[in-house]
Amino acid sequence: MFRQLLDIVGLGKSVDELSRMDKRQLLFQTLNFGMIVSSALMIWKGLMVVTHSESPIVVVLSGSMEPAFFRGDLLFLTNYQNEPIRVGEIVVFRIKGRDIPIVHRVLKLHEKKDGTVKFLTKGDNNSVDDRGLYARGQMWLERSDVVGRARGFVPYVGMVTIVMNDYPKLKYILLSVLGLFVLLHRE
Repeated sequence: MFRQLLDIVGLGKSVDELSRMDKRQLLFQTLNFGMIVSSALMIWKGLMVVTHSESPIVVVLSGSMEPAFFRGDLLFLTNYQNEPIRVGEIVVFRIKGRDIPIVHRVLKLHEKKDGTVKFLTKGDNNSVDDRGLYARGQMWLERSDVVGRARGFVPYVGMVTIVMNDYPKLKYILLSVLGLFVLLHRE
């Protein structure tokens, strides 16, 4: 049954190839796979250092910023602390107690005499500001809430991420196939 499923997906031949590898070849391919994963992590960490953002690339998950950004757009962020936040700027922020960052535009600034700046955000496609999204009792966002500012985007590239999060089994199948491909690819 399992073998038939592998043949249907087109992996039966690949599994045969994997079983014919000696230990040295298998170890070499496994190390190659580890190097690919390590390289991806190093690139991500490097982007974090260069952009000063904990998440230098994010995917727009909702339609709240249409027509500026659509669901599935990939945003590139920076978070330089010496640059002041301005009204009209698009920021990505995190709400205390929530894991998923939000992409919205700065609507109002509230500057205090001591130099601290608080701001209010709103999605372009929303009818009201974001106070209903903020943590209980929070009326303004602070600089520490900002993950980054949108500096550029690639339309719809993030749809892959959305589909894989909506269908986790597809994500595991795709990652397994890619991992198997790397293990079996001998060049």
